[in-house]
Amino acid sequence: MGTAYPFQCNQMATPAGSDRLKRMSLTRPILVGYISLCLIWGSTWLAIRVVVRDVPPVEAAALRFIAGAVLLLALAAIQKRRWPRDRAQWNAILTLSLTIMAIPYGLLFWAEQVVTSSMTAVLFSALPLVVALLTPLMMKSKVPRQAVFAMLVAFGGLLVLFYTGLSTSRRSLLAGLAILAAMLLSSWSVVYAKQRLREVDSVVGTGLQLGFGSLALLWGTWALEAHRHANWTREALLALLFLAVFGSCVAFVVYYWLIKKMQPYQVSTISLVTPLIALMEGALLLREAVPLLMLLAMALVLGSVAAVLRASPEMEQPDGRVLMIQGRPE
Repeated sequence: MGTAYPFQCNQMATPAGSDRLKRMSLTRPILVGYISLCLIWGSTWLAIRVVVRDVPPVEAAALRFIAGAVLLLALAAIQKRRWPRDRAQWNAILTLSLTIMAIPYGLLFWAEQVVTSSMTAVLFSALPLVVALLTPLMMKSKVPRQAVFAMLVAFGGLLVLFYTGLSTSRRSLLAGLAILAAMLLSSWSVVYAKQRLREVDSVVGTGLQLGFGSLALLWGTWALEAHRHANWTREALLALLFLAVFGSCVAFVVYYWLIKKMQPYQVSTISLVTPLIALMEGALLLREAVPLLMLLAMALVLGSVAAVLRASPEMEQPDGRVLMIQGRPE
């Protein structure tokens, strides 16, 4: 991850409008943002696993989002950042509050009561494959034949992993289905956000999504977990603090910034690196077993998605500014 990955971008060569492909590399801000997200989101799987041992899962997800929303919206108010200006932007934020925040994370928090953090990360790593498939459908661009073949191969690897690793009980099978449902919904949201949030400030947009998402999760807590009570251990508090500050505030702001600078399927490849971190942390800290078949299936998925990226590398021109750390917007 320490070297720049070469991408291509379309650039106008003549006034007549003819295009020529030009090689380019990731700039330092984009590379730092990409690696930071890999490290943060690779660690969130373990943090979620720690929290849900003592706190009801939907309640834990709601509290994570509430804390993140308060911090980000306070920052937006202090810096006087621009809020959404029209109905279309507000509709997009409300939609993403459910499709990338409330529903997927409610499912993930619930599933990690049953499934290990490493298995959850591996199943979720199929996200780039789905994004690569949805991008041409939603953004009207072609999918190379090589990419289609690679996605089919990766899908076969995921089927092997799913049936061999989660068929031990009905509850584990349901948890695996919940993870896949969260992954599919998040995949759609990545492409949707690329289309709809170009003009929305990343700090404001993320804070509003976390806030609205937390309202939906609080309703889920009341409806589904009224009979359960949280046991606030020191480990649970520290894990939830990490999830709120780094996993939500920092990570999602950088994530939406990267979506504006890269193609959706390129940003989604972050989920290919996070399983490696989750596997190492789960094995070292929680002593979770890492079967050889899981490693082989993940390698198959990684290799297939690499083929997808090589088949159609394309990226927008970056401007080198990370919204989380820039000065007050004009």
